[in-house]
Amino acid sequence: MYKIVRKEQFSPEVFLMEIEAPMIAKERKAGQFVIVQKGGDWNERIPLTIADADPDKGTISIVFQRVGAGTYLLAELEVGDYIENILGPLGSPTHIEKYGRVVCVGGGIGVAPLYPIAKAMKEAGNDVSIIIGARNKDLIIEEDMMRSIDPDLTIVTDDGSYGHKGVVTDPLKAKLGSEGADLVVAIGPAIMMKFCTLAAAEYNTPIIVSLNTIMIDGTGMCGGCRVMVGGEMKFVCVDGPEFDGHLVDWDNMMMRQRTYKSQEAEEYHKCRAVEGRA
Repeated sequence: MYKIVRKEQFSPEVFLMEIEAPMIAKERKAGQFVIVQKGGDWNERIPLTIADADPDKGTISIVFQRVGAGTYLLAELEVGDYIENILGPLGSPTHIEKYGRVVCVGGGIGVAPLYPIAKAMKEAGNDVSIIIGARNKDLIIEEDMMRSIDPDLTIVTDDGSYGHKGVVTDPLKAKLGSEGADLVVAIGPAIMMKFCTLAAAEYNTPIIVSLNTIMIDGTGMCGGCRVMVGGEMKFVCVDGPEFDGHLVDWDNMMMRQRTYKSQEAEEYHKCRAVEGRA
């Protein structure tokens, strides 16, 4: 059992939970994730990147968006409640070294897993520039944390309600064109990462992306998270979640994600209908 010691609500649908998990906190590295099971009458396995960890306190932090049945029920838990199972740390950690100039790009909820990577890149001696974006001002998260790494943080919103109006690829292209970069790191919706990859390709810049495919067991046995990378089948849970963006078959990946979209939405609305039961 894992106790929730802190909970924050970033927006109507986005939550942070800090959870007591001393062994995971001690072993976790930037880029890794956990599988969370709420327990009780709902045992869906939810993969979530470790957004931060404090080995001294023995806690990890997760940030998630309430989009389906499992995350809707998870969001009902409060400080002092317990999560039944947390498996991790899983996945291959981010390869951290001194590249030179690194541009980190986060979209929506992808800003949360980007933070520990940007922090680790900075600590390795890189010149780190950060771009974050969301649909509107209310959905921008972790601004202060990102500014602690890059005081010149660039913020964009689709509707122009905060920062610059546009999408994250606009400032990314501007930075690559004017300053160049030795590496781009992009985390967010698949379509965002695809276009960040296309932007990086225009300037012959390497790019690392963190994929968020359908995942069940997190150990490579179910095959649900399979993705084509460089013409080879890979499993995001064990071979990733990070890959060379230039090698990812983005269209195939997004096609597989759409297969589950309708079912996820249906389950979400079922939970909303019974939200007062617990």
